[in-house]
Formats: sequence, C-alpha cells, structure tokens
Amino acid sequence: MPLIERSDSLLVVVDAQPGFYARGADRGSDDEAGARSVAAWLAGVATALDVPAVVTEEDPPRNGSTDAAIMHRLAPGTRAHVKPVFGLADVPEILAAVKATGRRTTVIVGCETDVCVTQSAIGLLDRGFRVVVVSDATFSPGAMHELGLARIRDAGGEISHAKAVYYDWIRTLDAAIRFEAENPDLASPPGFSL
Repeated sequence: MPLIERSDSLLVVVDAQPGFYARGADRGSDDEAGARSVAAWLAGVATALDVPAVVTEEDPPRNGSTDAAIMHRLAPGTRAHVKPVFGLADVPEILAAVKATGRRTTVIVGCETDVCVTQSAIGLLDRGFRVVVVSDATFSPGAMHELGLARIRDAGGEISHAKAVYYDWIRTLDAAIRFEAENPDLASPPGFSL
C-alpha cells in the first residue's frame, strides 16, 4: 500500500457519540477511552495540517452529539451531518460533503467498528475512494472491533493506526520537528511518544 498523501486526505468522523462509546460490556473501558482520545488527537493533527473533516451523527437525540473533545479539535465551522442509515455513502448530503473536499483518501475514526464504520468504509470503497480505517481511533465493544476491522480489510479497505497516519502526513524529520514546535499539545498521540 502506498503512503497516505496528506493533500489527498479527508478525515471522516463516524458517529463518535457517547451513545455508542457507552454501550455494552466494555462501558467505560480503557479501549473505549483510548479510542476517543486518539480520535481527538488525530482530529487536532488533521486541523493543524489543513486536512478537512466530515462528521456524521446517528440519531443525535438518542446517541448524543459528537464527542466534544473531538469537535473542539476540528476546524471552526465543522458541522455534523445527521446519518439516518448505517453507511454514510447512502446519505446524499454526506456523500456530497465528502466529494466537495476534492479528496479521494478517507481516513476514518469513530464508532462502531463492526457496523457504521464498516458500512461507511464499504460504501466509500464502492464509490472509488481509498479507505484507511484507524484501528486505535475506532471502537466497538469486545470482539466486534476486530471483526469489523477484518471485514473492512477483506472488502479492500486499509487498516492503519494513528501514529502511522501522522507520519504519513508529516513525511520528513524537519516537518515533524516544526509540527511539534508549533503544536506542542499534539506532539504525540495518547499512549505514544514520538
């Protein structure tokens, strides 16, 4: 697989809502908290590097709004699109927002890996987009996370992790040093030291 080109990338935040993070036996788990903090960090990196974002929310009255830590890191004016189906590519307004960026590489974070992330990834693949799902910034309870990642990989999507996406976007040591100096709060992803 080729490296992820920053100039062709779009961050897609799928249903990163408390109603999904708080479900199931893993309620309040370290995996869930970790996925949320990594997604927020990557949102900050994307904004700092001028990578646009599209945000979706499924049934906000029931599941809540997108995690505030993630929305806070996105560019001002970024809005969430209501997604009444599981796969975002089946919502004309959301697909139009993705296409309007002019980017063809979708980097996906959010919930739940085995349903909305999977169906969104497959829908985008079917429409000719390159899909990279960030394994440590997506979440489903228990075994469903790994099962979702496997299905995405089987469909032709790529599985990566936040640190790899960061380094693909940055590319050079000079750029990394400059980024860290300009964005000290984003100098390393949660749980890693760069």
